[in-house]
Amino acid sequence: MAETYRKLSILIPVFNERSTVEKVLLRVRAADTLGLEKEIIVVDDASTDGTGDILKKIAQDSAAKVVTHPQNRGKGAALRTAIQHVTGDILLIQDADLEYDPADYPTLLKPIIDGRADVVYGSRFLGGPHRVLFFWHYVANRFLTLLANIVCNLNLTDMETGYKVIKRKCIEGMKLSSNRFGIEPELTAKLARRRCRFYEMPISYDGRDYSEGKKIGWKDGLAALWHIFRYRFFD
Repeated sequence: MAETYRKLSILIPVFNERSTVEKVLLRVRAADTLGLEKEIIVVDDASTDGTGDILKKIAQDSAAKVVTHPQNRGKGAALRTAIQHVTGDILLIQDADLEYDPADYPTLLKPIIDGRADVVYGSRFLGGPHRVLFFWHYVANRFLTLLANIVCNLNLTDMETGYKVIKRKCIEGMKLSSNRFGIEPELTAKLARRRCRFYEMPISYDGRDYSEGKKIGWKDGLAALWHIFRYRFFD
């Protein structure tokens, strides 16, 4: 019997995104969610650039729920906080930096709503339009994805993607511990261990460079190597 989905919980971790957060929320509110009610949960990870003031106004004027961390803890910690407030049937992770376009929501949601998938990753490497940026970031991403595929027995093209859509029941009771960008391999490994059905769908990608506020760096790439093995075999 096909499952019925009524609500989509959109989780938005935010840190120092004053120039983009309002635009992202406007696009999220306007996005087509294939008939699903939207629940928007924003976690401000102790921003210091005025993002928090913008979010306070948004919380007063819109349906978005805003939660604030007193100290900066990282994307993974922000997502763990957001998950505590979820009431939707499906979870969608949305970055606040305009690299990922909410216009892709129908593409991402369809495999779950159609009953073909439990988890959908939006891949930047399946032919969608994307900004041309750093070669070595591309190489590192593909290497980490290959390693995750080997240890998790998957065939993803983009493990580090910011667009991850997950049926709520797939993460119920799951203990997540990553504070920073290790949340990407942690989710992948633990969802694979639960034998969830993965799908990938092509998305557009308007990547940023560091002068525009990009935060992930080479240290996060090195940490991801450990996280892939840790969360597959030891955690």
